[in-house]
Amino acid sequence: MNRCLVPVGITGLGSYVPPRVLTNSDLEKMVDTSDEWIQTRTGIRERRIADPEVASSDLAVLAARPALERAGVAPTDLDLIIVATVSPDMLYPATACIVQDRLGADHAAAFDLEAGCTGFVYALIVGSQMVATGAHRNALIIGAEVLSKFLDWTDRATCVLLGDGAGAAVLQPVEEGRGLLSFTLGSVGSGGDALKIPAGGSRMPTSEETVRNRLHFTVMQGQEVFKFAVKAIEDACRISVERAGLSLDDVNVVVPHQANSRIIDAAAKRLGIPMERFFSNVDRYGNTSTASIPIALEEAVQEGRIQRGDVVVLVGFGAGLTWGAATLRW
Repeated sequence: MNRCLVPVGITGLGSYVPPRVLTNSDLEKMVDTSDEWIQTRTGIRERRIADPEVASSDLAVLAARPALERAGVAPTDLDLIIVATVSPDMLYPATACIVQDRLGADHAAAFDLEAGCTGFVYALIVGSQMVATGAHRNALIIGAEVLSKFLDWTDRATCVLLGDGAGAAVLQPVEEGRGLLSFTLGSVGSGGDALKIPAGGSRMPTSEETVRNRLHFTVMQGQEVFKFAVKAIEDACRISVERAGLSLDDVNVVVPHQANSRIIDAAAKRLGIPMERFFSNVDRYGNTSTASIPIALEEAVQEGRIQRGDVVVLVGFGAGLTWGAATLRW
């Protein structure tokens, strides 16, 4: 099903990034890299890093509060919370349950969703369908990450890319013709080895050996992910926009997963959409995984790049490998 039974839209947005800024110049002192090398290959100038005691739930709560306030929804009125994350506070309980308690959202069901960097798009679709059917009325979806804790700071192929942050959105019924118009979700499980943290799960539980061999950090096959990402953005955008009964010319703003400026540039060219219609802040935050789309979306709205009535496409790709896009009328 690609159309909502009851129209559902985003009625409030919020985001939060840690205050600590780690620049490319800072990284030059930590690993064999340079500001020029990083910017040329990724477009990233700096990223935010959480303090050691800060967990994903802490960032999630700080992003959720302004989203709820802007939507005019009290925590006690929430009946669903979904947290998309690849860096949960712990294996269990769900980070969403911790967020529920911290917010005082006593009446909300809560669970985590793991779909790599596409997680926020997946959470948007899952939450929207549950509101659309009438099962829930006020849903809070959050993308929250502290990826810095899962980085090998001696591996320049990964440590220069990732940052910490959180973004949140409130989903509610909206007037006909607005909100979520269509979507597409997909996965290519055969590509899972291209981006992963090998140890720490049931396949390879934590042991002295896994720690010694540095198997609890992010590993990535960069070229494979790049090729997948460009095609995934193009295909997902085309499918989602077509399912909405629109053309790419009707799209006012595309908010892609903020992984790499070269990926975004290449996808824009393949779609034939001017870069002016893509919103990107990857230069300031790096890749914040599930948090990247909501952080960028909130900034685009605050800066006036997205206006009421605009057609907006949110598109992501990530570990799994997963991909997805949602077309909305703001």
